[in-house]
Amino acid sequence: MFLLKFAVLGLLIAALHLTSAEVTVICEKHQRTLSCGIDAIEIISANYGRTDSRTCSTGVPFCSTMNTNCHGPNARATVAALCNGRRTCTLEASDRFFIDPCTGTTKYLTVSYRCKPILKRKVFCEGSSAVLACGNRRLKFHSANYGRLDSTTCAHRRNPCETFNKTCRSHDSLRRITARCAGHNHCVVPVANSFFSDPCFGTYKYLKVAYYCV
Repeated sequence: MFLLKFAVLGLLIAALHLTSAEVTVICEKHQRTLSCGIDAIEIISANYGRTDSRTCSTGVPFCSTMNTNCHGPNARATVAALCNGRRTCTLEASDRFFIDPCTGTTKYLTVSYRCKPILKRKVFCEGSSAVLACGNRRLKFHSANYGRLDSTTCAHRRNPCETFNKTCRSHDSLRRITARCAGHNHCVVPVANSFFSDPCFGTYKYLKVAYYCV
């Protein structure tokens, strides 16, 4: 029951981070910077054009704001290519970056985006301790494997016979590390057979883990 409550709490926290959207409007020939702090930008939607006559209309002739059915066909793809996965992104509402969907109309760029936690990936060699920290946030795990999937990771000064097996998986790695660490802001995991069990005797293993701080 305790673990179930932690799992539900983690899902609620993650949902809060993923669903809180921001909307910004940039008038034509102006710039603005999107910022997500320590998180990553994810573009939800974007339009370069005009969908009402009031936005960005100060000092603009009325005839330049009459067309309210102006939609740029490549706006979302362009903004996503510039911003997705970055912590900050500066955008310019200009025909230099976007196809002009309505010549003669004064346009603006509308962007809807959200900030989502960055997926962190770490590798820890067998015999070490995996120290996972999220500051004032909580650990949420995406994937984990204790074993060996290549011959080069954690292979320094190892006998080639110990790194030859590239199909070594401990299938309950994610369950074990989640049960120990999910919902905590700091956690230490022994990278050892005593914690994960031994999925391939004689192979020198490592823990590869991917997680979010939410």
